[in-house]
Amino acid sequence: MKTIKVVAAVICDNMKKPTRIFATQRGYGDLKGGWEFPGGKIELGETPEQALKREIMEELDTKIEVGEMIHTIEYDYPTFHLSMDCFLCEVTEGHLELKEHEAAKWLNKNQLDSVAWLPADVTLIEMVRGLMV
Repeated sequence: MKTIKVVAAVICDNMKKPTRIFATQRGYGDLKGGWEFPGGKIELGETPEQALKREIMEELDTKIEVGEMIHTIEYDYPTFHLSMDCFLCEVTEGHLELKEHEAAKWLNKNQLDSVAWLPADVTLIEMVRGLMV
């Protein structure tokens, strides 16, 4: 099975004391409509942090600070294996303009279960909830 290596940004309002995180609804592909943490594939020669900064600028026209790595998710979809490094991030410049996603929401700790997360992303929710105040 083919492995796809990606990075995901758990964008929060404050990396020291997160009270809200930013979720996006996928606007394309087989997983269209599912909710996810934004990000994408790591290109040749990029570090995960560089890839994440590039992907968020491409997808959301926003600059971010990449903080600590939360977890690496390993998940088997029917046609590929996903390896996803997830980082806590914070906006430094921009307004999170949707360029590829259908919708987006800021979610507090009690709202994390209010969206239909993609299967790989759902495995991160309890860890994210534990980081939030």
